[in-house]
Amino acid sequence: MTKKTEFSQWRPHPWHGLETWAGGRGSVLAFIEITPFDTIKYEVDKLSGYLRVDRPQRTSSLPPTLYGFIPRTYCGRRVAGLASSVTEGDGDPLDICVISERPISRSEVIMNVKVIGGMCTIDGGEADDKIIAVLENDCLWESIGDVKNLPSRMVERLRHYFSTYKYDPTKHDHSPVVVESVYGRDHAIKVIDAAVQDYDEIYK
Repeated sequence: MTKKTEFSQWRPHPWHGLETWAGGRGSVLAFIEITPFDTIKYEVDKLSGYLRVDRPQRTSSLPPTLYGFIPRTYCGRRVAGLASSVTEGDGDPLDICVISERPISRSEVIMNVKVIGGMCTIDGGEADDKIIAVLENDCLWESIGDVKNLPSRMVERLRHYFSTYKYDPTKHDHSPVVVESVYGRDHAIKVIDAAVQDYDEIYK
């Protein structure tokens, strides 16, 4: 446990300088890049750790939840091995969607979250899984233990957003992103473990 007098002299890089797990096996740290109010797609700059403007959102739909990544994870061959149709990951940290009752309008924040499931997402032929979690100690959602207990409309919104958020009718006749399946908490933990191992192979 961190003592009250301990601190980082310099700001840690959000991908490489923060911890993955936030307590037990079902809790992780999430770094938030995008809020449900953002019409711009932000992404952490891999060199500096600051948020970079990636692009305006291509469609009229906005992210249905907070959206970011889990530190010290990497979508590589092990994450891809848990999908059915690809052999490579997208080379980014593992994405995470965080459900919160209270609106959180600020990005570039960290939070402890409880993992409840995920989506096997294929982007341009590469594994790009989206972990689904609820904010720790959330008054409304904290009791949810698995994605199967979420309202079906919530899952539909997540699937629809990621199935369409990169669709560009001037370049594609269909979206380059496919959500293959939605999985529960147990499989989500396996995906996180695989992403941690992929990270260790690349960066350690």
